[in-house]
Order: sequence, then structure tokens, then C-alpha cells
Amino acid sequence: MPEFIQVILLGIVEGLTEFLPISSTGHLIVASALLNFQGTAGGTFEIFIQFGAVIAVIIYFRNTLIDQLKAVGDKASARKFWANLAIAFVPAAAIGFIFSSKIKELLFSPVVVAISLIVGGIIFLITERVKPAAKTSTLADITPRQALWVGLAQITALIPGVSRSGSTIVGGMFAGLSRSVATEFSFYLAIPVLGLATLYDLVKSLDQLQSGDLVNLAVGAVVSGIVAWISIRWLLNFVAHNTFVAFGYYRILAGVVILLLIASQTIK
Repeated sequence: MPEFIQVILLGIVEGLTEFLPISSTGHLIVASALLNFQGTAGGTFEIFIQFGAVIAVIIYFRNTLIDQLKAVGDKASARKFWANLAIAFVPAAAIGFIFSSKIKELLFSPVVVAISLIVGGIIFLITERVKPAAKTSTLADITPRQALWVGLAQITALIPGVSRSGSTIVGGMFAGLSRSVATEFSFYLAIPVLGLATLYDLVKSLDQLQSGDLVNLAVGAVVSGIVAWISIRWLLNFVAHNTFVAFGYYRILAGVVILLLIASQTIK
């Protein structure tokens, strides 16, 4: 299969899975193995094309973001909004900054993805059975303590297969956020987390990238951004009327299928 087609397919996978609680990085690692995509230096492609999803979030929530920026000087609620994002951003950013190379070296494999998917799926099912009490039903009511809990939960998403959106949503629900508020806060949190992570990884890998790699990164990011915009709209509507039980079962099934593919040596 031509590499250009592989890049487009992987961009679609990223866009579909980035904001669904099923792990975009995990799906990209497995899809890359199935397609035998050689990728760019050290997994940079799988990380960088998330930048397209960041742009999708900014465009989708542009009115709210602009309003919150304009109101920083006048409204305490706007300052609280940005402060909460900063609080939730710091834990995973700090750990990722220190251990990013080791994480990519040791954990970017289909086996890790499969196990993480299964464990995460079980956690989703437990969460929906426990049904944590939702004390906070609007973004404006999120407390710094709740934001910190979301940030601490996000650390687990550094493991491929865990899912950044899944960890932050579940973390938010156990911190007392309603499902819809936890989901929306996860979207906003993606902007600094994914944005800075992709730029940092790109800068670190620039000396290893070829001209063709840069084209692949750009195409993958554009495709993922378009598909991610559609996914955001769908997920917001989904969480308004449904639980995450279906995602829990999907994660478990996907994890088992990946383990079977590994056992049959279809992927390594």
C-alpha cells in the first residue's frame, strides 16, 4: 500500500479516536503495525498528528475560548477557567517532559496497548456501575481540587492504550463532575496538553526527520483535524444521552483481538 494512503488512513484513525475514550495513540500504534507503516523517527508521527485534533477543538469551541480570553481581566469566572486548565495540565506535562523518551521506548507496543485497553474497559464498566455522585454540573463550578484530580488521572494516559480523554473523563466523574462537564473539560484540556506535547516532540525529532516525513506529518494532521471535528460533535451529543458502557465493552473486545493478533504474529 502506498505510504501516502497509509498516512491518510492513520489520520482518519487519529481523528476518530482522539476524543473517544478508547486511546488514539493505542489505535495508531496497532494500525501502524497492521499497515506496516514505517513512520517517522521514534513514533513522532503518532504523536504529532494529534495536533490536528487540537486545531479541531480550538475551531469547534472558538466562541467560548474567545469569550473566556476577553473576560480574563473583568470576570473571576474566566480567570478560574484558565487556572483550572493550568492545574489539570501540570501533572501529566511534568511527568511526560521528564520521561517522554523512556515512555516511547518502553511502552509504545501493541502488547501494552492491548493490556491498557482491557484494564481501561473494566474501569469504565466499574465507573458506570458505581455511578459517582455528580456534584458539579457546569464548567464554571469546577473547583481547583477537582481540576487537580483530573490532572492526576491524566498521568495514566501517558501509557499507550489508556486514553487521555478516557482518563480525564473518569477522573472528573470520580471528582464529582457530571459526565457532560467532565467530557467538555477534557476537550478544553486537550488544547495545552496535546498542543505542547506535539510541538515538543517535533522539536526533539527535527534532526532525525526527512523532507518526506514533514509532508506525512502535515497530511496526517490535516486529515485527523477534519475527522476530529466531526467526532467532537458526535461525542458531545452521545454523552448527553448515554453512558460509557459501550466504550468499556469495546475496549475489552479490542484488547482481546489485539492479543490474538499478537499471538498469531499478525502484528508484533
